[in-house]
Amino acid sequence: MNDGLIPMRYAKAIYEVALEKDCATQMYDLMKALSATFYSEPALHATMSNPYITGSDKIVLLTTVTKGSAVPENFVADVLSLLVRNGRIDMIRDIAAAYVQLYRKINHIYEVKIVSATQMSTAESDRLMSLIKAHLNGGSMEVSSSVDPSLIGGFSVSVGNERIDASISNELKQLRLNLIKK
Repeated sequence: MNDGLIPMRYAKAIYEVALEKDCATQMYDLMKALSATFYSEPALHATMSNPYITGSDKIVLLTTVTKGSAVPENFVADVLSLLVRNGRIDMIRDIAAAYVQLYRKINHIYEVKIVSATQMSTAESDRLMSLIKAHLNGGSMEVSSSVDPSLIGGFSVSVGNERIDASISNELKQLRLNLIKK
């Protein structure tokens, strides 16, 4: 069976139960935080995949990582216990990512990444946000921005699979490619 299919099935089931328990948004926040933890701590995934570490120890570790979330602790414990019983606890990273993806799709949330050559002024940022919002035709945005001086000037925007590169470094690259073709 496809490894992407299994996490999505679990994510859908968790989402449906979270809706019933009226904590789907809180679960989304928890899964985002869990995904970020897996990204920042690669050893955590190795620990979850280690067959010599017991399921109960994995539950204790993940319960510690998820402590303080707004999701009822018994719901988190039930989800983790189910994953251990079904031998899927090693897929928790992928299940968390699938839940985030599913929640964003259902709730029309777009992940927007902006990289600029220098820190943008408030007016520039507001203008760019309004242009992006008009492009999205509704929905909400989760925006992350960073500065990359290697762009020389301008910015790049990524929304899902779309990317707009309005940086000077990209313009120079395009100019170079055009000159090479001639």
